Amino acid sequence: MQIVLLTAIGVGGATIFGSLIGFIFKKFSHKFSDIVLSFAAGIMLAAAVLGLILPSLDYGGKYGLFITVAGIFAGALCLNLIDKLVPHLHRLMGPEPERHNSTNLSKVLLFVTAIAIHNLPEGIAAGVSFGSGDAAQALIIAGGIALQNIPEGMVIIGPMLAAGVSPRKTFICAMITGLVEVLGTLIGYFAVSIASAVLPFFLAFAGGTMLYVISDEMIPETHAHGNERGATYALLVGFCVMLVTDVLLG
Repeated sequence: MQIVLLTAIGVGGATIFGSLIGFIFKKFSHKFSDIVLSFAAGIMLAAAVLGLILPSLDYGGKYGLFITVAGIFAGALCLNLIDKLVPHLHRLMGPEPERHNSTNLSKVLLFVTAIAIHNLPEGIAAGVSFGSGDAAQALIIAGGIALQNIPEGMVIIGPMLAAGVSPRKTFICAMITGLVEVLGTLIGYFAVSIASAVLPFFLAFAGGTMLYVISDEMIPETHAHGNERGATYALLVGFCVMLVTDVLLG
């Protein structure tokens, strides 16, 4: 339980760490953030398949294939529903908002709310991964999610400051988005601990949410600033790092 709690704090703390970087570099290079986000996407892609979806098949027994496919689509549909209720990242943030514009302030606050809501299933994915009993694999999955949270925390800061939000309130908002992920990690862990019978479905569900985030959010975001080739290779490097790590850990 202690390692799960520390992991939850680490995953949520990555968003806060990213926000601190955002304060230092209020206008950071998209090229840098795209490379980091693409690398994280590669790790998450491999982690979703190797650490969540394949174990779901193994634990599912006779109906493993059906349970896994159902879980993947359930996870994706869940995030798709959230997307319809609260659009995310590239859908909300167009040109940088003008300072002290109340309309843009509302838009930025909706943007932050969207990040917080999307962080919940990501946290759940990190928590569920501990249900397989492979702590090393779970830590790698959590590491990929944490890597993604760093640039996500960075992008919160600039628009909020530009919209007239005070630095103190901006940091509090960033902290809340990180705490949501801590909560999600604990929910995911306790859910599979209490009901181990549903572990195969929850593993696949978590894998489905990660695949959805990678395809719908991370890849489009990293390809939106003219750095497609660098982003693609960064994703491949992240995938291979995760693959090699998984093989070496056995």
